[in-house]
Amino acid sequence: MPRVTIVVLQLSTGYVLRAYTTLLWPVLGFLFLPTTTLAYAWAKNSGGTVEGFRLVVVVLAVLIDLGLIGKGRSCLRGQAPKE
Repeated sequence: MPRVTIVVLQLSTGYVLRAYTTLLWPVLGFLFLPTTTLAYAWAKNSGGTVEGFRLVVVVLAVLIDLGLIGKGRSCLRGQAPKE
């Protein structure tokens, strides 16, 4: 879903590219870290800098993209119930 959001935002408003100075970072972010790309674009477009609360949001997005948040529940679903 984050990749679809990136495409829609970029085609309709140019929101993502306004946060980056080159095209390389949004393209790499689209491929490898889409949630982080959106969080960084939000942080840059809403405040100009990535500090304080905006930094926390970007760090959480990195953790989500790396699978450190949200993966535990999917692992539990794959296990057989304990008897």
